[in-house]
Amino acid sequence: MRIALLGGTGDIGEGLALRLARDTDHEILIGSRDPEKARDAVAGYEDELAERDAEADIKGFGNEMAADRADVVIVSVPPYYVGDTVEAVADSLDSDTVLVTPAVGMQGDEDGLHYHPPSAGSVTELVEQRAPDGVSVVGAFHNLAADALANLDNELDLDTLVVADDDAAADTVLTIANEIVGLRALEAGPLANAAEVESVTPLVINIAKYNDDMHDVGVKWI
Repeated sequence: MRIALLGGTGDIGEGLALRLARDTDHEILIGSRDPEKARDAVAGYEDELAERDAEADIKGFGNEMAADRADVVIVSVPPYYVGDTVEAVADSLDSDTVLVTPAVGMQGDEDGLHYHPPSAGSVTELVEQRAPDGVSVVGAFHNLAADALANLDNELDLDTLVVADDDAAADTVLTIANEIVGLRALEAGPLANAAEVESVTPLVINIAKYNDDMHDVGVKWI
């Protein structure tokens, strides 16, 4: 399977790229608005994986080409770019594409971060509104610390919640997420539940902010 990470050159994209490349047999496509930036990122990821004797199938492209070649497209860009990014690659998406979003709308003040969803109700639902008709949208990877993902020396023991209206698309993402070592994917219902899932993200960030020994805090449901 081919998995594209649009915006796979930074933040959550880097961590997912490294984990997916190391832990799965899927072909990983790194997307960026600047194809050269994507290729530079791939070179860095390959070096880091090689240091751990990990062989990976990973390539860099512009966002549109990455999306066109992929079976699963993860829109790993900040929430304020999500809608525009989806529309920019719309012609590269079809009914066979599973479109995944981990983005969360947040605003910060001196007390910490607070959930700030768009008018659609959640970023996941915003992606569903902006995606072409027939493209299945899944929300996943929302509550994961980017630093914890990107540090391959860090052993994960975390859960990620998956929301989707399409059962087949949900199963695809659940399977992929469960292939990442130390990550467990759990179903959390339809897209209408995305706001509840997304709102956990500022909570875990605030816990990290106020507890010095919990920099990479995440969620484990028991």
